[in-house]
Amino acid sequence: MRIAILSRNPKLYSTKRLQEAGQARGHTVDIIDTMHCYMDVTSSRPQVRYKGKALPKYDAVIPRIGASVTFYGTSVVRQFEMMGTFSINESVAISRSRDKLRSLQLLSRKGIGMPRTGFANHPDRIDDLIKNVGGAPVVIKLLEGTQGIGVVLADTQKAAESIIEAFMGLNASILVQEFIKEAGGSDIRCLVVGGKVVAAMKRQAAEGEFRSNLHRGGKATIVRLSPEERKTAVAAAKTMGLNMCGVDLLRSNNGPVVMEVNSSPGLEGIEMATNKDVAGMIIEFMETNAKPNKTKTKGTG
Repeated sequence: MRIAILSRNPKLYSTKRLQEAGQARGHTVDIIDTMHCYMDVTSSRPQVRYKGKALPKYDAVIPRIGASVTFYGTSVVRQFEMMGTFSINESVAISRSRDKLRSLQLLSRKGIGMPRTGFANHPDRIDDLIKNVGGAPVVIKLLEGTQGIGVVLADTQKAAESIIEAFMGLNASILVQEFIKEAGGSDIRCLVVGGKVVAAMKRQAAEGEFRSNLHRGGKATIVRLSPEERKTAVAAAKTMGLNMCGVDLLRSNNGPVVMEVNSSPGLEGIEMATNKDVAGMIIEFMETNAKPNKTKTKGTG
């Protein structure tokens, strides 16, 4: 196969590993900077152009699109789809998962476990917004935040009200979620490929930190999933319509709850923690499913 990896940085671990895994299995793998692509959207012969030339026909693409370039990145993926190229994650599924509110509403509609969540821009009663998710402590998130940025833990009612008022002053839409204290500052990242959890790790937040992101000092270890956790991760991926994703779970007293579904999960932490060739599993899935003009995703909303 001829595979394109859409990535702004060819030196990133995940990008390099996917290229190596594809080449090891005999494929031609090109890394293309998403933001340097430009498109001919002519209906008779759509093209993606790059560095002054039309890109060749690719059998498959792997989008590694950062949150800050979601709009343009998904437009490029959509152009490849118009050309009949298989994308491991389709443009509509990526957009769906990147919209925090939309994704939570879809998960809720499917009955998938998640923390009690409120959404607001300029609530008339801040106290009622906080009370509605169970009261302080609460986690307050900017709707547009990523990688733990714009996520604040408010220990008290007064602190929560002050933080929400500050965000309101910035005209920012926010999510207010119950704090899952029993998770103990840890979460579980499940890597789902083709409707199966192929690897999972537990991420423990650093001392004094409640966010478990590895780049914030969190530590990763291998973890054994319960059948319910495995089922929840697979259901979340299916709801988003993603063939490959990272599903972040918390272990609550009411069972596993989904915090986020990531359409471009990093591979370094989970490959190191589990010693599994996740990149190779992704390529293997594409070998089986990358057929011209084939739509694999069946998400809703």
